[in-house]
Amino acid sequence: MYPAFVGLTESTQYPDKAGKHAFRRSTPVAMPMAAMSWRCAHRSFLVALCFLAAAGREPAAAFDFFGLFGSEEAPPAVSRDSLPYTIDFKTPEADKALTNSLKNASGLYRLRQDAPPDGDSLARRAQSDFAPLVDTLWGSGFYNASIEIGIGSTKLRLGEESTTAFARAAEAYRNRAPAPIEVEIEPGPLFTLRTVAVRDARGGAPFDPQELPERIVGLSGGDPASSSDITAAQARMIDYFRSRSHPLAKVAALRPIVDHAAHVMDLTIIIDPGPRTSFGEVTITGPQGFPSSVVRSFIYIEPGDPYSPKVLADTRESLRQVQALGAVRIREGTALDDNGNLPIFVEADDRLPYVVGFAAKYSTIDGPVGQAYWEDRNVFGGAEWLRLEADAFINQPINGTRIASFRDLKLRNLGGRFKASFIKPALEGTRNDLLVDGIVENASTGGDRFGGYKSKLVDFDAAIRHRFDESFSMQIGAEAIIGQATDSLGKIDYRLIGIPIGLIYDTTDSKLDPTRGWRINATFAPYPQFLGSTLDLVRVKAQASTYYAIDEEARYILAGRVALGSLTGSSLPDIPANERFYAGGGGSVRGYRYLSLGPLGPTGLVTGGRSLFEASAELRIKITETIGIVPFFDAGNAFTSSLPSFKEALQMSAGIGLRYYTAIGPIRLDLAAPLNPRRGDKPVALYVSIGQSF
Repeated sequence: MYPAFVGLTESTQYPDKAGKHAFRRSTPVAMPMAAMSWRCAHRSFLVALCFLAAAGREPAAAFDFFGLFGSEEAPPAVSRDSLPYTIDFKTPEADKALTNSLKNASGLYRLRQDAPPDGDSLARRAQSDFAPLVDTLWGSGFYNASIEIGIGSTKLRLGEESTTAFARAAEAYRNRAPAPIEVEIEPGPLFTLRTVAVRDARGGAPFDPQELPERIVGLSGGDPASSSDITAAQARMIDYFRSRSHPLAKVAALRPIVDHAAHVMDLTIIIDPGPRTSFGEVTITGPQGFPSSVVRSFIYIEPGDPYSPKVLADTRESLRQVQALGAVRIREGTALDDNGNLPIFVEADDRLPYVVGFAAKYSTIDGPVGQAYWEDRNVFGGAEWLRLEADAFINQPINGTRIASFRDLKLRNLGGRFKASFIKPALEGTRNDLLVDGIVENASTGGDRFGGYKSKLVDFDAAIRHRFDESFSMQIGAEAIIGQATDSLGKIDYRLIGIPIGLIYDTTDSKLDPTRGWRINATFAPYPQFLGSTLDLVRVKAQASTYYAIDEEARYILAGRVALGSLTGSSLPDIPANERFYAGGGGSVRGYRYLSLGPLGPTGLVTGGRSLFEASAELRIKITETIGIVPFFDAGNAFTSSLPSFKEALQMSAGIGLRYYTAIGPIRLDLAAPLNPRRGDKPVALYVSIGQSF
């Protein structure tokens, strides 16, 4: 036995204010399949023609944008100016995973569509493949592998420096045919671990299982001696010690001894955990356009708190709430300070202060919608955020024929909404924020047999939010609403003045695609007559969702959601229609029209209720890194009573979803069918949006 070098190295948006409007959401486009018109089919046909045309130019790549299909493109055309080539890997057929890993490591394979200019360039490209191919083989536990790269009988072998013959063999194919390169790999026997020892650098003794559990080491005798597994084990052990407040943990030494005759390895890993310590002072560099005290307000680390990598990750997420901040870098000190704590350095850059945007969408149910908005991310030099937003849409008649074409459109059918939002973060450097919102609206939800309502209102509210930490915040404010609501029960002119109280608790690891944690959102909003309201009304709503990863890679996620709502203080006919509860739609009970679930009035139309119950369950399955499927089940309804009455029927639906994962979040496509449809419900509905359904 002798030592051998084996290539191992150390290694739903938060509400913007308290009150009922905290639960307003942008509803995904819902398109019942039965409602798709000939025009929609015609547009789909044109889109298909575009993809076919693209396929004619790039036959393999055009339909591989989801990464589901292999892509074996033909080599570039032969010419006098370049040397195209084909490449064939000769490896054991039984190990397709190893073959794919070798292809991914090979520069020859990755660059096969980029033909080199001459034989010398191709030979150098081939010679540079040996190192990554050897690393890949060792990474899989094959330490006696042989590699040959050849064109016909001319071979390149590991360790040979001359490439003249290979270049000459490649040049013989110039302007005749692609040079046929073969990569012949004989992996040899798989090496296994004979012994594994993990020792403490502070004394040389093995770690006690309570100090370093065997499940963290994850290596034992008989396992493949793959360098990738050994490297992963090192990282896992270091991460374990760091998570237990040992920020300076490191691999002090790695001692693999390979017995080539027996095809085994004896492995010793020396770990230096370093001292257990706490966070030290947090030093902030930048930003330039507003005080660093604003940045410090969103950092919940205090000197003396136990060191934790999770706290640093939560801090990065917390700082994203400051709209005026651009790039943020959090750096740990390389040594402890005089108090034995680890200093933290935060470097913050300013973001561009202004943004303007436009958006448009269309659905066969709601028609066209246009939106324009403008933002100032640093209004007065204190990271204040101001957003002005205007929407324009068609108001469908609530008791008449739906507007099906622009020819039927009248000026009185145009609706709109203007909203202004302002946030002053970190008041006087504290963890208190000022939130101000104003809305002017003329909108309706009507137009079919399920009813609907028309609403005209002016809504203004202001609140103070206190952030206890990155996961928990509460807010209290004052709100005034003056409006008019009309539905099948009649017209109500109303005024509501109240004191909404809200809370948010969020321990999830992602806003758009969570894999773990809880998310709770609740409001309590009283509007008493003694404050000037035209009716006594108390509105309560709470929504909770949870996420659980079944496997370590988080490819299988169980997700569940429950929402409850209640209105008390007034009878149903006295409550304005737009203040009542409804269910149905892409963010509620999929498969049913938006806001179409609730109690029926005397005319048989949905009037909304005084209470709400919704529940959803999903199994989110990742098939590839970019594609996932989601079977789901939804149930819910609104009720006449002030508390949900489960003696009344719940409307239920089930369906299947497709997810395309991107850097900004998953693109969601859900196909849902009502399980107990009412007369007039479509058999299937389609929803498209960005982000998970909850």
